[in-house]
Amino acid sequence: MPVVSIMPSGKTIEMPAGTRLVDAILAAGDSIAQKCAGKGECDSCHIFVHEGRKSISKIQRKENEQLDSIVGVGSKSRLACQAILGEENVMVELLGFASGL
Repeated sequence: MPVVSIMPSGKTIEMPAGTRLVDAILAAGDSIAQKCAGKGECDSCHIFVHEGRKSISKIQRKENEQLDSIVGVGSKSRLACQAILGEENVMVELLGFASGL
């Protein structure tokens, strides 16, 4: 099973492939905002994926449209509620607003 490493907390958790990143983050004990209850309709769970991006599910149209409306989006940006864990280890960074800081 792949390992999800979460920054800046440094927490890690092993989760099965097919798990949403938001669920892995919560299972590791980190908090992450979810204003739309995981429907991909807001930007509250915007994260950066630093490692393992190619293993995560491809960005679908709905997520891409939402990311287009966010300031500070880059090539590492994903919505944690829409990104599905693949077979490789992943390192994600919770941004200030995503972690509720």
